[in-house]
Amino acid sequence: MTDFKNMPEEELFAKMKEELYGGLICDTMDAMGYRNQAMNMNVRPLEENNCKIVGRAKTILAVDIYEVLDEPYAGEIKAVDSIKPGEVPVVCTNCSPNNGIWGGLLSTASKMRGATGAIVDGLMRDTAEIKALDFPVFCAGYMPLDSAGRGKVVDMDCPIVAGGVKVNPGDVIFSDFDGVVVIPKDIFSEVVEKAFDKHSKESHTREELFQGKLLSEVYAKYGVL
Repeated sequence: MTDFKNMPEEELFAKMKEELYGGLICDTMDAMGYRNQAMNMNVRPLEENNCKIVGRAKTILAVDIYEVLDEPYAGEIKAVDSIKPGEVPVVCTNCSPNNGIWGGLLSTASKMRGATGAIVDGLMRDTAEIKALDFPVFCAGYMPLDSAGRGKVVDMDCPIVAGGVKVNPGDVIFSDFDGVVVIPKDIFSEVVEKAFDKHSKESHTREELFQGKLLSEVYAKYGVL
């Protein structure tokens, strides 16, 4: 039996990215009583084939403003420069429709700091540049307008709500094409162990279904669907 608790985090995240998927993790947390851990359908990947992200949440809080400040990017710069390897910037804009707060240079800087992707509950721009980076980003839409005079990062490493889900610093983000899942850090080890167990049962179920067995028969044996 794999000892997930003592596996180096980088190795564990790579294994999760390779073998798990969002629906399975949500099912696991549903069974544990955590039933609101998937961001809403508005937070979607920039690219279908580059959307798997696993990493620790680096939370960033932004608000709308209505004047151009002397240092309009101070908050963004401070937040991005403090990213640690394996983190995922998760940006709350309070669903702002007013500016593309995330763009190509923030993505470039985040990738070079070791971020594994970015989640933006708001709008972004520079999509062609970001696609060329091979850096997975989720967002709620697109807007070419700059954030200067329209949006401001006011805090980081604080609790936020993104896509309708509360995200605390250090929670684990898992995303694929189905959407973004937030695994609370306090239950992460238990979720991982149970998710891989369910993955094993699903694999056996799938194999026996391909053998022609009835779904009812296989479900009675493994108890997963």
